[in-house]
Amino acid sequence: MEQETFDRLELKAKFFRGFGNVIKLAILESLIDGEKSVGEIVELVECKQSRISNQLACLRDCDLVRTRREGRRVFYSIKDAQVIEMLRMADAILARHAEQVYSCTRM
Repeated sequence: MEQETFDRLELKAKFFRGFGNVIKLAILESLIDGEKSVGEIVELVECKQSRISNQLACLRDCDLVRTRREGRRVFYSIKDAQVIEMLRMADAILARHAEQVYSCTRM
């Protein structure tokens, strides 16, 4: 395998690892239907604000979410519509393969 191909695959694997965190996925799912404040995300995801803020910072650093400030409140939204498409595609794939994925012991 050429180094360029290997590097591209490494980057892709790193990208998918970012979606391998249930809190990050819950945050992204909460933003599918529009922007939310940190407080709204905390309430929807039912997780401590410090953990939500940490995961939001990671998603922002990876350029997956954008922020908008309104006074003291910060609102988050998904930056790239293809992320929403990918999440919906994952739901469609899991609708067909959920049992096998759930029972897989190699992942």
